[in-house]
Amino acid sequence: MKKLVILFYVFVQALLGAGKSYGWGFKRNNEHRQPDIGFYAREIAGTSTYYVGSPDEKKVYLSFDAGYDNGVLPKILDVLKEKNVRAVFFVTGDFIRRESELLKRIVSEGHLAGNHSWSHRDITTLSFDELKEDLEKAAAAYRDLIGLDMPKLFRPPAGKFNREALLRVQRLGYSTVFWSIAYRDWDEGKTRGQDYAYRQVIDNLHNGAIILLHSISRDNLDALPAIIDELRRQEYEIPRLDSLIKLSPPAIAF
Repeated sequence: MKKLVILFYVFVQALLGAGKSYGWGFKRNNEHRQPDIGFYAREIAGTSTYYVGSPDEKKVYLSFDAGYDNGVLPKILDVLKEKNVRAVFFVTGDFIRRESELLKRIVSEGHLAGNHSWSHRDITTLSFDELKEDLEKAAAAYRDLIGLDMPKLFRPPAGKFNREALLRVQRLGYSTVFWSIAYRDWDEGKTRGQDYAYRQVIDNLHNGAIILLHSISRDNLDALPAIIDELRRQEYEIPRLDSLIKLSPPAIAF
């Protein structure tokens, strides 16, 4: 009887643990080393999840989250084109629907478009079938617009995750992409200026960094040329993300 009680307790605890939801984060350092992600390392182990590249290679990867556009993104694309840099843009269903011409430009200029979900819902609250429907709806809209399959790169809305959700994403054939450099840049009402944005990236720079920037931030736009120039001055390569995460089928190379 005692053994049955213990087994029941373990089972209940497992169910309770499965419901936990985390927001992606990490501990910064002042030594330009890859950040410590604490117990998240255990949560993402064995899943198709990335947040950083090799610690031994001077490479960084630019990524942008694009839920909507406020007039900044076209100018960001101008900068990337001028600097000959390719990035990945994680787009929502609303972006695909409303900003079709911008999405066409993103793809035609050699950038990747990753799946940021159709509805921007917390994936830890979705069943497998709900998650599948949500991601497939975004991918189908992309295919109808672009005529190509959407790269199977996924970024969870608001960085919300748990192990069970990441395993569901993996089961759907996607790689989840978090980040190792980011700052509070999504609030249009709290701009802090070009230098602040520059320092948030450069002061935390490290090998293999996946940099998250939001495409609505004018601070990011203003700082981006100097960020790219400094990365290159420090002899960092800025390859497209599919050089780190091998895609099947491969992304179209431009």
